[in-house]
Amino acid sequence: MSETGKAPERRSRKARRTRDALARSAFDLVLDRGLRDVTVEEIAQAADVDRRTFSRYFPSKEAAVLDTVRGDGDRINRALRERPPAEPPLTAYRRAVLAWLSDAEAEPWHLRPRVFDLLAMAEEEPTLYAAYHHIRVDAQEESVAILAERLGVDPRQDLRPAVTVAAGAGALLAAQAAWVRGGRPAALPEFVVHAFDALSTDLLESRQDGPAPHSTTQGSTS
Repeated sequence: MSETGKAPERRSRKARRTRDALARSAFDLVLDRGLRDVTVEEIAQAADVDRRTFSRYFPSKEAAVLDTVRGDGDRINRALRERPPAEPPLTAYRRAVLAWLSDAEAEPWHLRPRVFDLLAMAEEEPTLYAAYHHIRVDAQEESVAILAERLGVDPRQDLRPAVTVAAGAGALLAAQAAWVRGGRPAALPEFVVHAFDALSTDLLESRQDGPAPHSTTQGSTS
């Protein structure tokens, strides 16, 4: 490769290192001190860059601290693309999520140091939660496109891909919330299985015989 060709590659590697340094600084500072007690200037200083450089990579400190989990939606979508074409859409989505959780090399949330603490913080900090929601929406849009291609449909006309992703992503979100509240970092796969199990026809039927399995709802005292 000529020197001319190597220059863009070097710039790309340098940009990636700078972005990673900012994300690591944001992650460590915010988890150590709390979101409200950390400024963008402090994050930039910890990464040995200036405030303007920070703004080239991230729109906010929330986006920077969450950069560590941005790739998880991409990993789930890669697993979704690899599912057998004959699988029903929701089954494919469920198994893609479970494949991500069982892949130690991809470092899913419950295997990654301090991510449990980060997601617990997101439950308490509205601006951090909003930034995390934006990341989820981006990943879900890609999931809809993947399922639409599998089904051979136009997702603007056929609601099945969007409904499938909304249901599957909702199950994952419910599992994550229960995982954070439960205080057991290793238990995420268990919560995910329970959440997807809840997506059954039982939810569409009128039942009078008490709460479903795994429910935490207390009986009425009236």
